[in-house]
Amino acid sequence: MKVAYSHLVEKIQSKPSIEELSFKLFQLGHENTFKKNIFDIELTPNRGDCLSITGLLRELNVFYEVDLNFEYYEDEIKPLKINFENKHPKACKSISFLKIEIEDEIHEYKDEFELYFADLDIKKNNFFTDISNYLSYECGHPLHCYDLNKLNGDLSFESLEDEEIFNTLLNSEINLEKKSPVFKLNNEVINLAGIIGGKYTSCSKTTRSVLVECAQFAPEEIIGKALKYGINSEAAYKFERGVDPCSQEKAVRRFTKIVENHAKIKNVELFSKDFEKYKKKYIKFDPEKINSIIGMQIASEKQLFFMQKLGFVIDRDSIEIPSFRRDIENHNDLAEEIARVIGYDNIIPQKFKIIGTEKNSNDFVLAKLKSILIDNGFYEVINFPFVSNENKSELNIKVDNPLDSNRGYLRTNLKDSLIKNLLYNERRQKDSLKLFEISDIYFNNSPINKINRLGIIASGRIDRNYLDFSKEIDINYMNEVLEKLSLINKFEVEEISRNKINSKSKKPLFYAEIDFRDISSSVKEYPSISKMPQNCPKYKEISEFPSSSRDLSVLLKDYSKSKLLQDKVLKYKNDILKETFIFDYYHNEKKEELKIGFRFIFQSTKETVKDVYIDDIMNDIICLVSGIKTIEIPGLKIDNKI
Repeated sequence: MKVAYSHLVEKIQSKPSIEELSFKLFQLGHENTFKKNIFDIELTPNRGDCLSITGLLRELNVFYEVDLNFEYYEDEIKPLKINFENKHPKACKSISFLKIEIEDEIHEYKDEFELYFADLDIKKNNFFTDISNYLSYECGHPLHCYDLNKLNGDLSFESLEDEEIFNTLLNSEINLEKKSPVFKLNNEVINLAGIIGGKYTSCSKTTRSVLVECAQFAPEEIIGKALKYGINSEAAYKFERGVDPCSQEKAVRRFTKIVENHAKIKNVELFSKDFEKYKKKYIKFDPEKINSIIGMQIASEKQLFFMQKLGFVIDRDSIEIPSFRRDIENHNDLAEEIARVIGYDNIIPQKFKIIGTEKNSNDFVLAKLKSILIDNGFYEVINFPFVSNENKSELNIKVDNPLDSNRGYLRTNLKDSLIKNLLYNERRQKDSLKLFEISDIYFNNSPINKINRLGIIASGRIDRNYLDFSKEIDINYMNEVLEKLSLINKFEVEEISRNKINSKSKKPLFYAEIDFRDISSSVKEYPSISKMPQNCPKYKEISEFPSSSRDLSVLLKDYSKSKLLQDKVLKYKNDILKETFIFDYYHNEKKEELKIGFRFIFQSTKETVKDVYIDDIMNDIICLVSGIKTIEIPGLKIDNKI
């Protein structure tokens, strides 16, 4: 969010420098940069209340004497009679319609209003639209203006039952999906609610009568809609994060006041209705609990002072949460408010004791199982326990508040997740895939069952070493793994049909899953080799780009040169050469010859590796190899020197 320094500092009595304001905003948790007296502020999604001048001033009020008063229209406003029906009150919890008619033509804006456009380099549209945009910037509550002369008929708010073409005020057509929240005039869409208005009812420079819509929309009804339709909407950005449910009256009266400052008002009327009453929230004030969370002693009087400066209301022994602070739920949140005011750097660190816990038998069994699987080339995966709404069954448990609305049910098996993991890696040229997951699954029984399961899936080559490179994973290999786990008689290995999982690969795919409760604690001792090495390599970024491979076959007629050959090839380094290994090895004892096949894996973190770069590296390796006596490379004539 971009904010002009001058718009903030004019409301602060002490007139701090831009550098000081930047530091204070950062201390409050709002990362920012500034250039040419314009702040670029990054706000976390839970702080929608700060997406305005008013919101930022409320924050800075804890450090400075801040004037939070603005001019509002004080005269009585007549009630507006309007044919409006809210068919979706859960999405639109309250709404106001302000009708304003003016007499004069607007030639120029007042200085304080004009500065908004000049300082932020914002393009002007028309008088009423400009006021609504400015108010969104000033108070954080988006408004939408309709040309009143174009509103003849019944107005309604509803959720679309069918797809519909909508012509926006930007003169672009979008195909609205079902359940999109919209305003309709005589059953025709005139506004994609909370995002963008329609062309037909939009205001122009000649508009003298408007109907101003000021609503409170449920954030979940707006989230993702602007992105889906490719619309850059400041209103949607704010509604997605939630606007103050108690700010409507102030917003419309502030709108009216700005109009009054520029033109003679001929008529003003107001319609307001709450479809869901705002319920005040309280938290019992417990200063000791707050101190225990922060980790230092702060006097209760000081805590209350900070709270009041931030807009909280003290009601006897309780703290009333301001309507604009949707993010405050408990004492942890209150402690965070205190901590950011005093500054996290000023919190004195305290020593604390770490109390160890004894591991139970299941912990040892789990550690053994993981060790055995990892030592046999398996990789552990961790998946979210949610499945899509399309794949649900009667046994699936519905999640009330899912992270993803398209994945609203808990899974009843590990198989589906592991199959997706395997297919994802297959599409990225992985030819040896052995995965496992130990996690809970859930069943909608009575009572609800949570069961810990082990799932194993495998396909492709057994390993990359030359002994197992040509061997494919089969039922015998899977049984060998289960035998090492002491689970050979616990469950059967299933071969999954490739036709049922939309896979182009023809390699056999095997899967096994077992209840962790059935796994015996008598898993036999297994000599683990998966201990942390002394010189453990540091983490390297995983590339998003595909890998490429090249093979090099070498015939060595002098067995004594084999170590020299391996040293030169396996120790060769390059930024895009990620892996080198021997995939084929044959020793002809009669002729004392060795046939060795090397595979090279190339991959970059910046781009898809071009063949010309790979060719250069392969030529370099061939030059190294060709310097060894008695070396032959099929199809290549070599002049040996060593």
